[in-house]
Amino acid sequence: MFKKVLIANRGEIAVRVIRACRELGIQTVAVHSEADEHALHARFADEAVCIGPADATQSYLHVPALIAAAEITGADAVHPGYGFLSENADFARVCANCGLDFIGPTPENMEQWGDKVAARELADRLGMPLMKGSAVLRDADHAAEEAARVGFPVMLKASGGGGGRGMKIIENAEQMRRAFPQAQAEALAGFNNGDLYCERYVREPRHIEFQVLADGKGGAWILGERECSIQRRHQKLVEEAPSVAVSEELRRDMGATLKRALIESNYVSAGTVELLMDERGNLAFMEMNTRIQVEHPVTEIITGVDLVAAQIRIAAGESLDLPDEIELKGHAIEVRVNAEDPDTFVPWPGKIDEYIMPGGAGVRIDSGVYAGFTVPRAYDSLLAKIISYGKTRDQAIGRLRRALDETSIGGIRTNVPLHRRIVRHPDFISGNLSTRFLERL
Repeated sequence: MFKKVLIANRGEIAVRVIRACRELGIQTVAVHSEADEHALHARFADEAVCIGPADATQSYLHVPALIAAAEITGADAVHPGYGFLSENADFARVCANCGLDFIGPTPENMEQWGDKVAARELADRLGMPLMKGSAVLRDADHAAEEAARVGFPVMLKASGGGGGRGMKIIENAEQMRRAFPQAQAEALAGFNNGDLYCERYVREPRHIEFQVLADGKGGAWILGERECSIQRRHQKLVEEAPSVAVSEELRRDMGATLKRALIESNYVSAGTVELLMDERGNLAFMEMNTRIQVEHPVTEIITGVDLVAAQIRIAAGESLDLPDEIELKGHAIEVRVNAEDPDTFVPWPGKIDEYIMPGGAGVRIDSGVYAGFTVPRAYDSLLAKIISYGKTRDQAIGRLRRALDETSIGGIRTNVPLHRRIVRHPDFISGNLSTRFLERL
């Protein structure tokens, strides 16, 4: 087992990794920018190293500074969290070349799944269901031709990334020709890769994802699915496990397909296979994220598997002693608490002067801030995650309502009022969800 792990991230995920390391008896090193000098992860870790100014390109994304921090503190492994460099194959290789174990999938895993078009081709070869789509589009005219073949409307997507950048709904050929240059520019700026492709657009889809885990020693596990349909501009807001839309038969069949895919693609560590469910209940592969997800706690709660600890054990060369079939117990729901206006979604950085988080039976809080902390404007607005658990979905909803009503954050605006409305909406209560849910709120 590792003696010391450097966490190449910030915020709540850095705190989450620190906690897993402590339970395993591992010392931790936090890195922080000048803006995060007083951040919770820097206070919780055994050691903290400043790696640069607030600009992430000069700190959290600055590989030489991260490697130097690991070397001067004597770390023997690096956990990248999510975002930043978590799916960067080159960073993983640099770590290996410097004698550091990268806690996550192999560089080869990241490369084979990281490019969305290549991942679609791989998923097809591995027997996963696919949404009808195209290969990489050469130019606007080619894009219009391919979209017509696929059938309008289509979704134009960036091959090298996600999070909504470069993503546009296209209704006809003329709109495609207008939108293509803008989407390409967004993709190039966001991912340094301007490649685009398109696939059939489903107007009221559900976003379903399966948590997977493989130890590189023949063990591969499917830990059920998560429903992530409540989104704003393709950014998830509420996640739950399991999904009310996935039957036992569908869960079993998709699980068998994904398990074969993990083994055949030599996948290692945790990952998430993201799928769209159409109006008929059919699932289709979208992408695979080769990292831990923001919403991993809901899976941990219903399976009893510590996913971050599992990542660490796998990277240390251990086999996971898990049953072949992971049992799902109860229901868990997570909401993301962001520093933003609840109506306009404009980011709202600033000093937190009151921070009261809920507790009680069936409530878990994963947070990266505290009263008195100043939320920087340089980073993602996620402050915390409130997760509820119940034996039934109704009980989990009731506990989440209570938890949100107990939450009080002062000095800045947050989306807590929005979440209070969501968990009381009739469609949420009945499980009638889609990625357009917020339009009905």
